[in-house]
Amino acid sequence: MAQDIRQLFENEQKVSKDTMPKGHEARFLQKLDRELPAPPKQSVFTFLNIAASVVILIGLSFGAYKFLDTNPDNPIGTEVVETEKESPLGKLSPELKKVEDYYLANINLELSKIEVTPETKELFEGYLERLEELNKEYELLSQELTKSGPTEQTINASIENLKLRLNLMYRLKEKLNELKNDTNQLEQIQA
Repeated sequence: MAQDIRQLFENEQKVSKDTMPKGHEARFLQKLDRELPAPPKQSVFTFLNIAASVVILIGLSFGAYKFLDTNPDNPIGTEVVETEKESPLGKLSPELKKVEDYYLANINLELSKIEVTPETKELFEGYLERLEELNKEYELLSQELTKSGPTEQTINASIENLKLRLNLMYRLKEKLNELKNDTNQLEQIQA
């Protein structure tokens, strides 16, 4: 039963000397193509889709930035006191920071409520000049507080400056109301 391997190889060589039928290779390649999937073709649209997505994302980001911009040009009479930068009072203690924020918020609120008319423009500008002087003094106090450290005098002077600015806004509001009432009374008398 056992066959000699040498004989099997000799017989095999005789079979292999035979030639393959014509077109065998072409038929084999066709069968191979049908059985194996073709590599996916990368379309130009894929690249364009990615590019369009990037352009849309950049456009939306820019639009959101412009929409949420917190520093639009302020019209006259709505000048805002800066509260964003870290103040020396805020660095000292949270309570002083709360006091400072309270005064600055009220100053800004009163400024935003004021309506400037041509008749009251001169009065308003005079108060704004005084408010600007107080802002400069407050900056000097803040610098002094930073340089020489916290002292009771500089802390009290800073808080008094904030109080004075708020009182100045209240006085401006009262003066504008008085002018408005006087104008209304004058119009009623003339009518």
